[in-house]
Amino acid sequence: MLSAHTLDLALIGNCTVGALIDARGDIVWACFPRFDADPVFCSLLRAKKGTDDFGFFSVELSDCERTEQYYLSNTAVLLTRLYDRNGGCVEITDFAPRFGQYGRMFRPVTLVRRVQRIAGSPRITIRVRPAFDYGAARPATTWGSHHVRYVMPNLTLRLSTDVSVTAILQERTFFLEDTITLLLGPDETVPDAASEVGRHFLEETVQYWREWVRVLSIPYEWQQEVIRAAITLKLNAYDDTGAIIAAMTTSIPEAAGSERNWDYRYCWLRDGYFVVNVLNRLGATRTMERYLSYIINVSADTEGNPLQPCYGIDGRAQLDEWIVSTLPGYRNTGPVRVGNQAYQQIQHDVYGSAVLAATHIFFDDRLTRRGDEALFRRLEVLGEMAVRFGDQPDAGIWELRGTTRVHTFSSVMCWTACDRLARIARRLGFSGRADYWQGHADTLRQLICERAWNPQRNAFVSTFDGDSMDASLLLLSELGFLEPSDPRFVGTVEAVAQDLKVGDFIFRYVGKDDFGEPENAFLICTFWYINALAAMDRRDEARALFEKLLAHRNRHGLLAEHIDPRTGELWGNFVQTYSMVGLINSAIRLSIRWDQAF
Repeated sequence: MLSAHTLDLALIGNCTVGALIDARGDIVWACFPRFDADPVFCSLLRAKKGTDDFGFFSVELSDCERTEQYYLSNTAVLLTRLYDRNGGCVEITDFAPRFGQYGRMFRPVTLVRRVQRIAGSPRITIRVRPAFDYGAARPATTWGSHHVRYVMPNLTLRLSTDVSVTAILQERTFFLEDTITLLLGPDETVPDAASEVGRHFLEETVQYWREWVRVLSIPYEWQQEVIRAAITLKLNAYDDTGAIIAAMTTSIPEAAGSERNWDYRYCWLRDGYFVVNVLNRLGATRTMERYLSYIINVSADTEGNPLQPCYGIDGRAQLDEWIVSTLPGYRNTGPVRVGNQAYQQIQHDVYGSAVLAATHIFFDDRLTRRGDEALFRRLEVLGEMAVRFGDQPDAGIWELRGTTRVHTFSSVMCWTACDRLARIARRLGFSGRADYWQGHADTLRQLICERAWNPQRNAFVSTFDGDSMDASLLLLSELGFLEPSDPRFVGTVEAVAQDLKVGDFIFRYVGKDDFGEPENAFLICTFWYINALAAMDRRDEARALFEKLLAHRNRHGLLAEHIDPRTGELWGNFVQTYSMVGLINSAIRLSIRWDQAF
């Protein structure tokens, strides 16, 4: 058994549940019945040490000496091959069913594992060891002739299988003769033989993902990298409500021993905007429409109070943070946190994020739902908040817990809310409202240029009347606040690189915060830097840095939140949507056009 984990993991899912699988085919993380629930498999946060450990689902090959692992092309279906020293080989196919059925999307709370003999006489052991209460206990078990039930206080899962139930319960090693199927899902009777259900689910799921990928508008270069990133972003969208989580995990530290361990299984309005924006650019519009519904419902529930930076995937506002004592943490590096105190923070950039996400619906003729006066009036409420808070202190994009300042990025995002509302009003023919919102945008713009510009640094700086830099300033051009050729933007990019670039990576900031000085780089910031270089027509430099960044993905093309600039090791919650968004955006900006390729 493995004694410690890395983030060389693969993600499977179906927009209801998700699971992380390590290089030997162990399911080490999966929450049931949805992304933010109690993890049934949680060994990612508790290294396997002995025979009594639990919180994982493994298929172990006797005398295994090497493994191979890869995704089935253009799908979220994972294949793991295990080879023993005697010429035996088995292949594990892992996926969560997702496909159209009876006029709706079938996405059950189910994981499917099919194990096939490829060569030789392999002997395998199946260990299904779920947990509950964040790794505190193992469930009770009952069984029938072809299933095992795992009974927990608030959940019962059923493993339906064509494997000997005795072999499952006693974890007896046996020869694999052909193909076996394991269906882990709701406590419901499977209507057909497990093998037939598994085969049907696999065929339909493969077809779904390949059809989904087929209609993506991808760049000519880095196609496989973009496809894998797009599928990954889709897997982090919770179909039932439209919410998009920041990552599948909680408490993977930003750096070893840093205590920067956070729960990212919630929806940050800012992150959600970046995800739906890039999926919309690829042509995957349905995710954006569902997310817009989520934002509208969240906004309506505020009853005129300020928006929070993050919400539960069900839209709930309260995400109380507490520390789990029953899980020691990733590589024994705690604490493990559930909930996120960020919901209590004041972050004024959320108004711009919400309005930006909704802007597409007024201008994109592909969308089923179209923006109208009723939606515009709802967005105006957010605009009024942006006007009110555009020059007020907040925790900022980086969620500082101990201090508040007037952050330039937050003010620019408030400007963005007003600017986009003016454009929407013109689109709808509301000239009076367009003038109203343009006036507020102009006032905020003038204030930002007066208070956030530092002539000594020849740059916009992180806070009003300050002199330090943070990486969010790299977005000033992308948000439309400055032209990329504007000397003020060029100076800002140069100042960011001077202060925040360590090796090939850009840090969020370098000053001390509530937990000391940051040790690792936040990956999205380097992608922002790459995009800024490209916008300033420094494309060769941008392409070279982009290729270096791609080389740091794990074997499956996935990225975490942070990276150690010295070793290149991935840290932070996984898979991080922000990082995958950055990959796609940079690929789109840097790729040659299709009509230039032939």
